[in-house]
This record gives sequence, C-alpha cells and structure tokens, in this order.
Amino acid sequence: MRKYYYDLHVHSCLSPCGDNDMTVNNIAGMGKIAGLQIMALTDHNSVKNLPSFFVACENYGITPIGGMELTTAEDIHMICLFPSLENAMRFGEEVEKRRIKIKNKPEIFGEQVILDEQDNIIGNEEYLLINATSLSLEEGYELSRSFGGIAYPAHIDRDANGIIAVLGDFPESPKFTCAELHNIKNEEEYKKKFPILCNKKIICCSDAHYLDKIPDAKNYFELEDNLSNEEIRKNIIEFLKD
Repeated sequence: MRKYYYDLHVHSCLSPCGDNDMTVNNIAGMGKIAGLQIMALTDHNSVKNLPSFFVACENYGITPIGGMELTTAEDIHMICLFPSLENAMRFGEEVEKRRIKIKNKPEIFGEQVILDEQDNIIGNEEYLLINATSLSLEEGYELSRSFGGIAYPAHIDRDANGIIAVLGDFPESPKFTCAELHNIKNEEEYKKKFPILCNKKIICCSDAHYLDKIPDAKNYFELEDNLSNEEIRKNIIEFLKD
C-alpha cells in the first residue's frame, strides 16, 4: 500500500473569488511542490477549466479529479467529485441548466477566466458563478450520483455556506457518507456536537483560492501502489461512497 497525498477542494481563476494567479499550470505546479499526488479542481458551479486542468496535472505527474463546488438552492456549498472527466463535464452541463443567470460584475466579484492547457485565456464566464443554483441539496446529491460521482457538504466547520451554519444541524437526508472540514482540529468537537458525523468519513481540504493557500501534503488515502490515474479516481470515489 502507498500513501497518496491529496487536496480535493481547490479553485481556479474561473471562480470569481479565485485569484487570477490560480491558473491550471500554477495550481498543478504548486501541488507538485507541496508534495501532493492527487488534486481536485472544484470551481463554483462550473467545470469549464477541468479539461485544461487535467492536462496540466498529468504534465506534473499529479492525478487530477474533476469536480465542482455546487451551491444548492439552500445556499449550501457541496463538493461533487467524479470518476472521469467525461462524467464531470456531463454533470456540469446539467448544472448549467439549473443556474440562475445574473451578469457578473468583475469589478465587484472578480473575473471568471477560462483557460487552455497553456494558461492562455480562451474566454470569460459571463454570468456570476457564486450565487445559488435552483438545485436543492437532495437534487444536487442525486444528480451527482447519477453521473457516478460522490457529493458531500463542504467546510461544515465554517459559517459561510456551511451546511450546519445554514440548517442548524447535520441532516439525516441526503445520506451523505462523508463530510469536509476546513480545519481537522475541529473533528472531535463537531462529532460531539453532531453524533451523526461519527458514522461518516471526514476529509480535510484547503478550499484554496490563492496559490499560497495550497498547503504542504499532510492528508492522504492509502491505496495500492502503481495505480493508473483512472484507477486512483475510481478507488477514491468508491472509498468515499462506502
């Protein structure tokens, strides 16, 4: 078995709150420096930088995972991860239909930059990405699973868009199998306050919007050695689903 160090919650410059230096190659390069073997790109309500992110990660020897930080109708942030780029892109097409289209104001919210694999700008997302979609928590969960993915609440230990802050509790439904903490030191406290978390896998990720917020490798999955990128993605999704 081998330790695969991960960060499954990173934003590119497509997210309006993401720094413009968060290009796909800068992210992958910083991940390499940090000692990561697995990275997921999880921009707000969009997957448009995933194709170039996959190329950049593979050039740096990092396993890429396609994802999204979905904002539900309840204004809760939920991480959605997929076993293949194709499935992630198809999920993104469905979310696109459920977005509430409000023109972005870059001077207020930030730019929303779409890149190619050389970090060249090939477009800008016209509509704001950080507002809620019309997908409920339950609908977002079911939609992600219909594309073979896993969905779980993001940064449950934060007030902003955290499921506990919004709902006042961790719900029994959807049947989440895991949850994300921003600070792993909060795990014991949250499990005491919300015993339902004792039966769920807890992962810790950076939610990085700036290059210097991608931390040195410390969180890992133990998997068989010499797995292909496809096998790594499949194993992680299945592990988080169990």
